Amino acid sequence: MRCPKCGCEESKVVDSRPSESHDAIRRRRECVRCGTRFTTYERREDMPLLVVKKDGRKETFNRQKVMRGLVAATVKRDIPIESLDALIDSIENELRDKGQTEVSSQEIGKMVLQRLVDIDKVAYVRFASVYRDFKDIDEFSEELKSIMEEQS
Repeated sequence: MRCPKCGCEESKVVDSRPSESHDAIRRRRECVRCGTRFTTYERREDMPLLVVKKDGRKETFNRQKVMRGLVAATVKRDIPIESLDALIDSIENELRDKGQTEVSSQEIGKMVLQRLVDIDKVAYVRFASVYRDFKDIDEFSEELKSIMEEQS
């Protein structure tokens, strides 16, 4: 690891511990030449996660796309952005832990809905209306009924 101050490629590890999010190892290093201390993070190298769209096209998993959908569903709801970020983290981690390299967009939508229903029911219905492409008010009404039955 190259020192950010003098460029020396030799350093020693002074301290090592998991990062706050537990997705990396945080290492405090000290340059053997100038004594500067700096922090590095060691993360596992992940294979790209591919999303298979309805029409068969494949694209890399894009957190921002999922976040845009969640933000649209939670407009004017009191839901912290950190909760949405954690929701996306949990989905991505679950997929990577399964060792999947390809996942359908429908599966991602289901995973979002499973988590969103516990966070906010209104946001759940908003997201579901786009994800499930409700054709009429009856489909929308059926979804509302199923949520109300689950609460009972």
